Amino acid sequence: MSPQLNRIYAWYTLGFVLFVLALALLERWGLPKSWIGFSFLAATVGVYAGIGLLSRTTDTDEYYVAGRRVPALYNGLAAGADWMSAASFIGMAGTLYLSGYGGLAFVLGWTGGFCLVALCLAPYLRQFGQFTIPDFLGARYGGRAPRLIGAAAAILVSFIYVVAQIYGVGLITSRLTGLAFEIGVFVGLGGVLVCSFLGGMRAVTWTQVAQYIVLIVAYLVPVAWLCVEQTGLPFPQLVYGYQLQQISQREQQLLVDPLELQVREVFTQRAASFEHKLQDVPVTLARERIQAARQVAALKAADAPLAEIQAAEKRQALLPRTPAEARDQWERAQAANEARALPLAGMPPHAQAFAGDPDGTPPQRLQFDESRRNFLALVFCLMVGTAGLPHILMRYYTTPTVREARESVAWSLFFISLLYFTAPALAVMVKYEVFNHLVGTPFDQLPAWIAQWTRVDPGLLSVSDVNGDGVLQLGEMRISSDIIMLVTPELAGLPYVVSGMVAAGGLAAALSTADGLLLTISAALSHDIYFRVINPTATTTRRVTMSKALLLVTALAAAAIAAQKPADILFMVAAAFSIAGAAFFPALVLGIFWRRANAWGAVTGMLVGLGVTCYYILSTHPPLRLALGLLGPPQLWWGIQPISAGLFGVPAGFAAVFLISWLTPAPKPQQVVMLGHLRSPPLA
Repeated sequence: MSPQLNRIYAWYTLGFVLFVLALALLERWGLPKSWIGFSFLAATVGVYAGIGLLSRTTDTDEYYVAGRRVPALYNGLAAGADWMSAASFIGMAGTLYLSGYGGLAFVLGWTGGFCLVALCLAPYLRQFGQFTIPDFLGARYGGRAPRLIGAAAAILVSFIYVVAQIYGVGLITSRLTGLAFEIGVFVGLGGVLVCSFLGGMRAVTWTQVAQYIVLIVAYLVPVAWLCVEQTGLPFPQLVYGYQLQQISQREQQLLVDPLELQVREVFTQRAASFEHKLQDVPVTLARERIQAARQVAALKAADAPLAEIQAAEKRQALLPRTPAEARDQWERAQAANEARALPLAGMPPHAQAFAGDPDGTPPQRLQFDESRRNFLALVFCLMVGTAGLPHILMRYYTTPTVREARESVAWSLFFISLLYFTAPALAVMVKYEVFNHLVGTPFDQLPAWIAQWTRVDPGLLSVSDVNGDGVLQLGEMRISSDIIMLVTPELAGLPYVVSGMVAAGGLAAALSTADGLLLTISAALSHDIYFRVINPTATTTRRVTMSKALLLVTALAAAAIAAQKPADILFMVAAAFSIAGAAFFPALVLGIFWRRANAWGAVTGMLVGLGVTCYYILSTHPPLRLALGLLGPPQLWWGIQPISAGLFGVPAGFAAVFLISWLTPAPKPQQVVMLGHLRSPPLA
């Protein structure tokens, strides 16, 4: 390990700590919050850009695999940052907050996936060498089809994933600077492009090491601070069980609180009104159109203020156009109000393992079985998805030796576990603050950060006095999992500089993953498709230039989609995992461990796995069904949610590879020889 690298990053860490302390001091002297936000944004993105400029290169080995000179420890740090996406940094604690025990599926699945990477893939791929995952598929199975399908799957998976990261970039940038979300997306995108555009994997690697340091400090400090405030100890991972006991007691109080019951009753009545509308949709729709037209006419006749007339006309224009559209809209509204009418604002008791009751009524037993089934299905999909993500697997091409590839996986798991062991504690402590300090606050005394986040996006946070008592109840607040981590410092009353640091950490997490994903997409387009298939005689300079141009186009396309706020971060990421697992895991694992696997089997397996997974996601996820014009409730298979679509795609892919490989000719001798080389003793 290079002593020079150790010194550089030690000074960098010290500099970041001193920078935060300086801003804290300036905040005490009256520095405005907006200046603190801009300072964090400018300083961190400026450092990342500086590393990108210093690491710029046009050499293919340096651009695609960082010259294969990254020590195991630093590759582990870079892989940790590459892995710690916006979903992990922003969404993990939020999911645990909203789902309780059920959110642990993400912790188990993602950490378990790295065990699969270490045992089944990373050392063999490093011994194979080359640059990309489609490179391995092309060499192992022969022909262009496995390479092209692998490249297409890598582009699809990485593009879905990068849209989620750029969405996170926009969310954090807008909170740091006060800019509109759409502008924040493109401002943050500049930080992504400087590193990946100029220096490829070389720049991305050293930037990701710097980003990991920022994100882990930003994650651990507020949780430890919050833990000290609540328990007097700075070790949240060890003491949050005591807070969980107090939350369970508070949950029992909220379940019978008269004011909470009033709120639930209001939502129950709203759901019942939509149920009544659904009894005769055409008649109800016609009646509402007549009433809306009469209201507009009456306001105009009374010479009402223009604002009232325009509001009435807007309500009239928003009415469904057809009975089918009305039915779909009212069914979704009914379901939303029924969810808000559930105890604890629809959240399960935090310590309850699964929904339902294994010893209860038949519906309760069914709910319990489906809840447990979905938990295990999600763990499975996240594990195989982790082992199939191209941007993660590419990281292990960058180590000097196979042994260091194994070691870097172990380091990756260690650095990732620092955050994952802390996320459950953070969720518990935030819930303690909400249940005990925020709930029961008069609306006119609510903290300013609630209004600020509502302005960013009402879908992220909204409060409304449903029962009209002027006091916030738990059921009157809707909060997205995407902002739980970001609001933690303000919720706990910490200095604003801590909020800025947390936002900078979230930005580092999103930028680091976006860098790796964009590089994966551009490598698939420029190396696997352009160079390997279209123009094998392309010069080194032309290949790298093509990669940079394609990277820029991809980044702009992803930003344009992210600006439309297509879905929550965690669903987009989990969908990418299911698709990655179904597309790559069967073909990669059988390609390494089964000599009989051939090109026909691999191609069929990848297509079948992708097809089954994508079909299930598109046909069962409500927003996607609406976008595709599919009306009515989705038909789930065995109650499995769309986030776990890979449960069907991965076995289908394995079955297809096995069946088609047996029914078609054996692979060529040179492919079997290559397989023997991969599995030979030099793994040490």
